[in-house]
Amino acid sequence: MRLAIPRPPDGLRPPRRLLRGLGVIAAVLLILRLIPADPLSDRIARSTAIYAESGELLRLTLADDQQYRLWVPLDDISPRLPQAVQLYEDRWFHWHPGVNPAALVRSAWATYTGDSRQGGSTITMQLARRLYGIDSRSIAGKLEQIAAALWLEARYSKHDILEAYLNVAPYGGNIEGVGAASLIYFHKRAHDLNLPEALALAVIPQNPRRRMAARNGASLPPELADARERLWQAWRTSHPEDERFAADMALPLRPWSTAQLPFRAPHLTDTLLRDGDGARGEIHSGVDLRLQTTLERAIRQYVDNNRGVGVRNASALLVDTQTMRVKALVGSADYFDVDIDGQVNGVAAKRSPGSTLKPFIYALALDQGILHPRSMLKDAPTAFGPFSPENFDGRFVGPISAQDALVRSRNVPAVAVSAKLSRPNLYDFLKNAGVSRMASEAHYGLALALGGGEVTMEELARLYAMLANGGVMRPLAWRADHDGQGSEGMRVLSEEAAFVTLDMLAANPRPDTGTPATRAVSWKTGTSWGFRDAWSAGVFGRYALVVWVGNFDGSSNPAFIGVKAAAPLFFQIVDSLRAQRLDPPDAPRVPPAHVAKVDVCAASGDLPNEFCPQTISTWFLPGKSPIRRSNLHRAVYIDSRTNQPTCGASEFTRREIHEFWPSDMLRLFREAGMPRREPPPLPDCADDAAPATGEAPQIVSPLRGVTYTVRLSKPVPIALRADAMRKSELFWFANQGFVGRAGAGESVAWNPAQPGRYVLRAVDAAGAADSRSVEIEFEP
Repeated sequence: MRLAIPRPPDGLRPPRRLLRGLGVIAAVLLILRLIPADPLSDRIARSTAIYAESGELLRLTLADDQQYRLWVPLDDISPRLPQAVQLYEDRWFHWHPGVNPAALVRSAWATYTGDSRQGGSTITMQLARRLYGIDSRSIAGKLEQIAAALWLEARYSKHDILEAYLNVAPYGGNIEGVGAASLIYFHKRAHDLNLPEALALAVIPQNPRRRMAARNGASLPPELADARERLWQAWRTSHPEDERFAADMALPLRPWSTAQLPFRAPHLTDTLLRDGDGARGEIHSGVDLRLQTTLERAIRQYVDNNRGVGVRNASALLVDTQTMRVKALVGSADYFDVDIDGQVNGVAAKRSPGSTLKPFIYALALDQGILHPRSMLKDAPTAFGPFSPENFDGRFVGPISAQDALVRSRNVPAVAVSAKLSRPNLYDFLKNAGVSRMASEAHYGLALALGGGEVTMEELARLYAMLANGGVMRPLAWRADHDGQGSEGMRVLSEEAAFVTLDMLAANPRPDTGTPATRAVSWKTGTSWGFRDAWSAGVFGRYALVVWVGNFDGSSNPAFIGVKAAAPLFFQIVDSLRAQRLDPPDAPRVPPAHVAKVDVCAASGDLPNEFCPQTISTWFLPGKSPIRRSNLHRAVYIDSRTNQPTCGASEFTRREIHEFWPSDMLRLFREAGMPRREPPPLPDCADDAAPATGEAPQIVSPLRGVTYTVRLSKPVPIALRADAMRKSELFWFANQGFVGRAGAGESVAWNPAQPGRYVLRAVDAAGAADSRSVEIEFEP
């Protein structure tokens, strides 16, 4: 049996049209909600907040519409604030469809009867007015506001609407949104607001002009204090668990203003804003404010103390070599000093690096087997084609080890080593390492070794950090969420060459003590031509530091010498960081597996023979470093009856050990004021007819790999010169044609008859020879 359900009387049934209308409305609302809507955040112009590594604010910019406004997700806002806003502004927010009819009627009645004005706008209506610029003071404007609110409710969730409102609410002046307001008024981010601060922010948007009339650390304006107190009374009723904050609410609250916004590390924040992806919202830099403050203070003090010698500007860059994060950057001595163009970022400017590139010449030479740290080089007047470099002090020291030549920054040995490099040479290396805007290789020639090109401080910091990273080049990381530690990078040097180069640089004495630093500092100075730039760059602990002293207008100053102007500032920074324990304890640098310590003859740099009186230990790259037995020290037998050398030992002979230097080395020793005792003339012994190993002549001019240009209007002969152990005459040939003869170390003038490639040979009387190819060009 079925039960009969009685039908309601016709008068009580809803009209079908009403039902259909409601169904249509529901369907439209459902469709509107299902259709993807653009995020409300896309409608908002935003500021950029840049933070230090520790989370401290470095800088807050204006949005494009000149407002301070940040978009903060609702989940990143202290939950007390949205609750307080709803309690104060719109208690029925989660229940109404965007418009609260009761509140509108109440507001209209109060206006009509002349009672105190009451707000009838919901949070959604206020958001609509802010988003669409609606003037709601007229009836038409109010209707437009209501329609816009209904539209927003149909398209967006309550979560999205509340989030958007909190990010566009007015907080006085040109401050909008809780993100900017919390940073400006309380110097903290929105998720860190305490209850007194959250309640204060909740009541400001209702009358921002009057409620934020006084700031700059003063107490709350009376109207704001009264409104917050009323909200607090309502809050403690609905949140009895927060009664414990009553004492905090009684404390004075002193909000700040935009005048107190921090403006830290300005050149670095400029860089982040210029190069940042989007440059809107939040940027978390890798800057350590303790390191930044140390660099700023050191530069300010150094410039103040050296104004008497014309020092007015300086820059510094500190990089963590392990993560490649920029930890501190000072682009000028004073960002706000227009007289020194303070807003120019010296760290990004291209300048001649002076001698700061020399370590990479020696590193390449280590990799190519040209030398090891104790290899003997020549510091003497030398012409490299049309290029005749001189040393900074105008003097030449003669024979010098590779390590000493690097540490003492001798120019001629550096150019000579650079000339011997195969591929990659210094130019190839810099291109591979990412040095930008380089001209052609021919444009620089060998002058590139002495700073003939240009680099930025950023590029130089990357190069020195590469040495600390075992020869692997990595990009700088400007942001905390970018880390070069996980990057594979690009290998530009072997791990062994990088290690040995740093070890060589660690022997560089400090400018104040004259001895190497107690805790290792691998560093180098540079001075550009014309005394325009003074540099000091190096690695200590986990940091790479580059310091520059000069003028942004490129004017010269005799005081701008790397070791005198930049090195003191460099070590002032290093010492200050270490005194504050901001430089972590040095982890011991473990030598790579394929590098070893080897004893060499101290005088020659070669493996000692049985007659070498003194050895010294040096790093050696097995399979790469040049290896040969020293033939410098030899035994000479003297007939005690005649006191003359003889061909062999007998009962009448004594043995003496003499140094057999090549003729050019003997000349260099004499010119350097260190003449060597020369061995006596040896007899023409039968077993000495053939030259001993290593005694063949060695051509020193012209240079290998250099193109010589002969000007036909004023031809200058090319000097042919070779050195030899034997004091014999040398015969010179060019493409089998005889050119002339001269003693070892003496020159023969050669005038090539035509351009092209020539093979030059120097042959001694015993038939030992050396040869090399040169290219000759003619020009009018």
